[in-house]
Amino acid sequence: MPDTVTLEPPAAGERAVALSASAARRVAVLREKEGNPALRLRLTVSGGGCSGFQYGFAFDAAVNDGDHVFTRDGVDLLVDDVSLDLIAGAEVDFVEDLMGASFQIRNPNATSSCGCGNSFSL
Repeated sequence: MPDTVTLEPPAAGERAVALSASAARRVAVLREKEGNPALRLRLTVSGGGCSGFQYGFAFDAAVNDGDHVFTRDGVDLLVDDVSLDLIAGAEVDFVEDLMGASFQIRNPNATSSCGCGNSFSL
C-alpha cells in the first residue's frame, strides 16, 4: 500500500516532496483538460541530461508498489522510491514568466543543475 502524505514544503532531507499551490492548480487544470479525474502527476528521476540526472513528468492513473503519494489541494503527486531518494525535501512549482510556463523543481539535494533546470547532479 503506498504512503499518502499531505504537507507543505518539506524540510531539506525529509523523505517527502511537496507541490506548491501553483503546481497543484496547474495539474488540476491539465487533468480536467484530459477528462480523467483519476490522473495523478508522476515525477521520476532517471540517468541522463546534461548534469547526470534528469526529471521526468507524466500523468498516471495507477499507483504502483513502491510509490509514495503526496497530496495538495486534491492533486496527487506520485514519486517512486528510488527517485524519492534523489529528490527528498524538494518542492515542485509551476512558474509562468516572460520566458514561458513550466514545472520547476527546487531540489535541496542538487549540487548543480543545467540552465534549463531539467537535469541536476548530486
